[in-house]
Amino acid sequence: MNSSRNVLYGAIAWSLLLSSHSMAAVSQEEAARLGETLTPIGAEKAGNGDKIPEWTGGLTEAPASYKGDGRYTDPFPQDKELFRIDQSNVDEYSDNLSPGQIATIKNYDDYFIPVYQTRRTGTYPEDVQQKTIENATTVELIESGNGLENYKTATAFPIPQNGLEVIFNHITRYRGGSFTRNVAQVTPQPNGDFSPVRFTESFTERVALEDYEPGQDDNVMFYFKQAITAPSRLAGNVLLVHETINQVEEPRRAWLYNSGQRRVRRAPNVAYDGPGTAADGQRTSDNLDLYNGAPDRYNWELKGKKELYIPYNSYRLASEELSYGDIIKPGHIDQNLARYELHRVWHVTATLKDGERHVYGKRDFYIDEDTWQIAVVDHYDGRGNLWRVAEAHNMQIYDANIPAYAFETLYDLLSGRYLVMGLTNEESEPYTYGTERRSREYTPAALRRDGVR
Repeated sequence: MNSSRNVLYGAIAWSLLLSSHSMAAVSQEEAARLGETLTPIGAEKAGNGDKIPEWTGGLTEAPASYKGDGRYTDPFPQDKELFRIDQSNVDEYSDNLSPGQIATIKNYDDYFIPVYQTRRTGTYPEDVQQKTIENATTVELIESGNGLENYKTATAFPIPQNGLEVIFNHITRYRGGSFTRNVAQVTPQPNGDFSPVRFTESFTERVALEDYEPGQDDNVMFYFKQAITAPSRLAGNVLLVHETINQVEEPRRAWLYNSGQRRVRRAPNVAYDGPGTAADGQRTSDNLDLYNGAPDRYNWELKGKKELYIPYNSYRLASEELSYGDIIKPGHIDQNLARYELHRVWHVTATLKDGERHVYGKRDFYIDEDTWQIAVVDHYDGRGNLWRVAEAHNMQIYDANIPAYAFETLYDLLSGRYLVMGLTNEESEPYTYGTERRSREYTPAALRRDGVR
């Protein structure tokens, strides 16, 4: 394999010479690269010659097959699998896989990675791109690193100087301003049996509220509400989160409404390694979206960039022609339906700080440069053993210029079980963007109304 695919790219070498604890925004001269040699959100425009093409603006037009109904049909149905990586050839491609991906292939005899041509479809609306450019010279980490200063919206650090800034780019990335989605989560048994848990989720940036006024709740980045709609034994339970920007000033606010008790209570455990909602112990709270929440329990190290085969343009996995039974198989999803492409990713390692507690002692993150979405995460337990491997199956929302996920997976290599979150194939109205939300809809008092069965 060409070893140059795994060395640091010249375009970011300068950043690794800076202190990993730098708090400063970049200079105007550095920011001038955005929109020139870098995309407006900070990816390298240039390709690598033969595998990764030049970025030319992303996918901004819907295919003729799309009906405008939130079911995003495959814009590349003619693309064919180029080759697959399995146990017979995994060592040949190991330079372009994470240790977790390699271990997953070796762990399951029938698991493989189907590789397709690389299409750089990721992009964002023009106003989001412009705000990201402005953020480059204004947004800073607070002194402890556990929050942001001068931040309102869009990607915080398009030219990141350390690993923590890269992770904040994933946390702050634009997700549509305000949207509603109906999704399912499954935690299959080793034999493949599963029972879906269904959710209705709403997400709204503070600045996207219909009644937003400057200065209103100005330490909140976004509001998130998750209501369980099935099965009946869980239906009516609702989670509400106010995600704060400066978590030293104020930690995440979270509340739970229990439909059985008919009461709302604060939920401080909805963070870090608290149990994920209705996940049968298969994920932590901060596993959702591959990573979320305060980063203060870890030391973050920027390793650089490399080229990795990651799930991308995964439209088939969101097809309404598939049932959940078509996707969910013993041990892992049906990889015949997946699509992987070679993309440049930022590699960040998070190591648990001395004196802090978390079930994951170390995590290796691989973040797509074109979208700032985390693509792959390798999770290690406190003894240093590789434990869980997460992947997000990327899908560009081409009628709104928003990168998203078809769904995310989390494989437990020790137990042989796994979790899939974000399935939409059997759901009605899977995604609705541009929903109108007002601040009163994200209050603890509103949870009781949302929890009525």
